[in-house]
Amino acid sequence: MTTQPLEPVVAKIERRQSPRKQFRGKLEVEWGSATLDGTVRDIGLEGLFVELMPPLWVGARFRARLVLNPVLWLDCTVVRVEPGKGIAVRFETPEGGGKTQLEALLMSLL
Repeated sequence: MTTQPLEPVVAKIERRQSPRKQFRGKLEVEWGSATLDGTVRDIGLEGLFVELMPPLWVGARFRARLVLNPVLWLDCTVVRVEPGKGIAVRFETPEGGGKTQLEALLMSLL
């Protein structure tokens, strides 16, 4: 029996400043004169992952509405694209009531 050394396991480096929580919700992306509909898969204080086809490209900036009550507006930048799955997005932390609304949403998620 011949054995070969196992390939080294590379630990995934966590680059996020804040953890993400699973969340399913609707995101409406304003893209020029069009509105693209996406589904949020997870969310944190500074970013989220959106299932969006076709995906936007890394560096693309857009304004989006996270469909909550009331709607939460986010200014977003695409930071990663997962072909066939969607896009990882970083957003500016909303100010005032938007930040409070986002924090309350995150606290309500398991």
